[in-house]
Amino acid sequence: MPLAQNVPADKLITSLAAYLRENVKEVSPPAWSRYTKTGPQVSRVPSQNDFWYTRCASLLRRLYVDGPVGIERLRSAYSERTKKGMMNEHSVKAGGSSIRKALQQLEAAGLVSKASPKGRALTDKGISAVDRVAYKIMKDMQKDMPELGKYMPVKMQ
Repeated sequence: MPLAQNVPADKLITSLAAYLRENVKEVSPPAWSRYTKTGPQVSRVPSQNDFWYTRCASLLRRLYVDGPVGIERLRSAYSERTKKGMMNEHSVKAGGSSIRKALQQLEAAGLVSKASPKGRALTDKGISAVDRVAYKIMKDMQKDMPELGKYMPVKMQ
């Protein structure tokens, strides 16, 4: 079975976002998410309509790949470089509120749980959801490029 590391991250995140939008009722964008920036390093609010689902899917992938992760490490992972006038560029951490609220919604859905000393980790249900989406992506990729079957065999059902 292909893992999340074996499929392209952009395809996995967009497919996971579609899965969350259609199947998980607990995950929905809060009212304030359309009007707030994601951190001090950005100048505008997100322009995507489904930004919240994309961020939740990205968090699921990050938890899948990195294991138990805390809010501060996630803030660093979503950080960006910013330039303020004539000063040199520096990395600025992303805002923690949007990350925290997204993780709380994923916890309510049963996809994420708290790992007490280390932050949050995926539950068995979350791992299963990510693996199912990765399997579908790999199957579609093998239909488009049959030579991938040599490197990552997926049983076609």
